This record gives sequence, C-alpha cells and structure tokens, in this order.
Amino acid sequence: NFQTGAVSRMLKRTLRAARRVLRPCLRFFSHGDGIEPRARLTDHASLYVHWPYCLRRCTYCNFNKYISRENNESIMAECLQKEAESLLKLSQVSCITSVFFGGGTPSLAHPSTIAALLETVSRHASLTGDAEVTLEVNPTPVGTSKLEDYQQAGVNRFSIGVQIIKSLQDDDLKLLGRDHTSRQALQTLDKARRLCPGRVSVDVLFGRPKQSVESWEEELSELLGVCDDHVSLYQLTLERGTQLFRQVEGGEVTLPAEEVTAEMYERARAILHRRGFLQYEVSNFARNNAVSHHNMSYWQGRQYIGVGPGAHGRFVLGAQGGAVREARTQTLEPDAWIREVQQRGHGTRRRIQLDHLELLEEVLAMGMRTTEGISHEHWALFSPQLGLRDVFGASVDVQDYLRSGRLILDPRGLRCSREGLALLDSMLPALLVELQSRVRVSETAEGP
Repeated sequence: NFQTGAVSRMLKRTLRAARRVLRPCLRFFSHGDGIEPRARLTDHASLYVHWPYCLRRCTYCNFNKYISRENNESIMAECLQKEAESLLKLSQVSCITSVFFGGGTPSLAHPSTIAALLETVSRHASLTGDAEVTLEVNPTPVGTSKLEDYQQAGVNRFSIGVQIIKSLQDDDLKLLGRDHTSRQALQTLDKARRLCPGRVSVDVLFGRPKQSVESWEEELSELLGVCDDHVSLYQLTLERGTQLFRQVEGGEVTLPAEEVTAEMYERARAILHRRGFLQYEVSNFARNNAVSHHNMSYWQGRQYIGVGPGAHGRFVLGAQGGAVREARTQTLEPDAWIREVQQRGHGTRRRIQLDHLELLEEVLAMGMRTTEGISHEHWALFSPQLGLRDVFGASVDVQDYLRSGRLILDPRGLRCSREGLALLDSMLPALLVELQSRVRVSETAEGP
C-alpha cells in the first residue's frame, strides 16, 4: 500500500505483528464442514510463531529482531513449545487451521525445531494434514540447503523474501542490507517451487532508492518469468530509527516521490492482472487459488495465537470462562521472554480485553483490505444486531464514496472498488468514525 499517514502505519504495524501479513479459507471456513460459523470464532484459530533472530539487520527494518551472540536454539525451541502449549490450553481451541513461522529469520532455525513445535501443537489441538504451514525463508545458501528438511518437518508453503529480483542489481540489495544476491534468490525460488509447487510466495519491495517506474516494470516482468503463483508487493517505507531513515534524513539517499510510487503500484497491478494474477488484498496477488489462507484468517477477523518474543494474538480465553476476545502481546526481548516462559509457561507482557466496538473496528479495518470486502453474513457473526447497512447506509461520507465509485455497498456487502482499494487509507478514518458513532448510539438506545 503506497499511502502514508497514521491509519496506514497502524494497519502496517498490526499486520507486521502478526507477520504479514492476509479469499476465505474454504477448507476450514466453508459452510459444508458441519460447524456452525459462530462456533468457528472461538473453536478455531491460526498460530503465528515468531523467530526473533537474524544474522544482520536490514537498513529499512524495524521489526522485532535481534542479532544473536550465542547459539541458544535448544532453549528457544523448548520455550516456543512451552508457550504454545500454555496458550493453546488457555484458548481451548479445538482446531489450528494454519501455522506461520515468521521473524526475524525463521530459516535460521533447525528443521527439528519446526517439527517439534508442530508436534506440540498437534497434541493440544487438531492440526490436519492439509493445514497450511508456512515458513519465511531468507534466500541464502544456508536457507536453501534446508528447504527439503523443512518440508519433511511439516512445512508445505514457503514465503521467500526476494525483495529485489532484477539481474545485476546486487548493489541495491547491499544498500538495503540484504545478505543474499539475486542469483541466490533465484536458486532458492527454483528449489522451493520444485518442493512445493503452487505454494511458494515471493515478497518484493518497490519504491526503493534510484528506482524508476520503467526499471520497476522490467524487474516485475523478470520476476513473473520465474515466480510461482503468489506475489506480495510492499512499498519501501521509512521507519524512524532505522539506518535507511538516517541516510534519507541526512541526504545520502533519496526515495522516489509519492506520485512515482503510486504509479509503480498501479503499473504492477495491471501487469500482474495481465499475467493471470488476481489481486485479493491491497498488497497480495495470486493465481490458481494460491492465496495465503493464514493471512486471510487475519483479514477476516478470525482468532490467532501469537507465540514467541513480540508476537501478537487475538483469542478468547476459554479455559478461564472468557466470553470476549483478548489482545495479547508477548515480551519483546528474547532473553526476558525466555525467563518469563520458564517461570510461568508464557511470556505475555500485555493483555487487553477487546470491547464490542474495538472488535468491530479490527474486523472493518482488516476486512476492507481485501477485494472481497466484508459480506453481510460475515459481519453478522460479529455484529448480529447492527448490520452493515445500519452502520454505513445513511453516512454522508459513505454516500460520497459510493457516488464516486470508490466504495460498493450492495447485497453482497461492503467493499472497495478497484480504484478505491488504492485509496483505502484515505477513506478508512471516516468509516471508523461512522462505526464508532453508530455503535455508541445503538448501545445507548439499548441501555444498561
């Protein structure tokens, strides 16, 4: 997403905390599985596992990651299993629909660590054989050499941080602090595709220093000649405190102007469409139904459990008789997190019970990122008394968006048009204000 502003930053942080983060998961959420839709909101969850370590920090990165000074994988593996067990018991979910190993650089972890954690999950919740299990891979020779072992450990989808694919642009990779070359990225991608055909995603950055619209088109064309069926496009954004931020502030490096990055985004959408990729979320494109079901669970407001330093979660504490969803954040710093897990079984540092309005705000903000938007039936799972038309049907701002063609409110539900999706960040504040107003009026009318 190329927009900037407070709402955009909030959405990006939410997605990153859950690690990118997001078409419904038909295998788990179809009406033909015999499970009531409302029951899925508490009985099912996805699982995110954060591996906090990297070999080096990219110049643009402000994720929760650390350069490990010692090999403590055995204790990290033990604590990840212990925390997963504790949180699964707290949630009492019956089914884990997907698992995502993010970071950091989870491809630094030994495959036995991945296998052990998946075995722990299987002991406490149903993890079906066809559940999506994704691992982020740094395309270095070390990461590539372990792909087959990861697959044998239970991974069936790879997400590869290619970032730059164009030949002979290794200087750009160095500028960003990446520790791989374009050739190594191609080798990793080729091997991953042979192991998991149709289940390999690539992440690519645009809006980089010295990049033009023309060079971006060339790069994307080269990528589409070698990639699998899923592409995630992310605009390079400046994050305060990073090396790149300091370089730009100091005038050492310049980034393309906002109108240039906007044109890059639109050109990419057009090129991907011509090559058979359907956009299903602001930054994500897939063909042959190769959507990320794990990320879709975030965008649809489903429960997710976050395990590992700095991981975020959203789930009901069934073991404690909970009736409302909690937002949980694990302790950031790995050493402190390890001590807490050893002492009390988990490293949850922050717990907030989400009230009805806060839950609806998240459902709205995430759901509107998808091209499908929010159906009336899906919204009713979270707001049975106040429908989408009740909330937005009489809104002056929404009526303006409908007349301009940026928003669509029809029997299917509420969604952005193709043009509106690129402008979501500018519309979302008005939608959130309208939601807040309507919910408060409704609660006041209902009384105590």
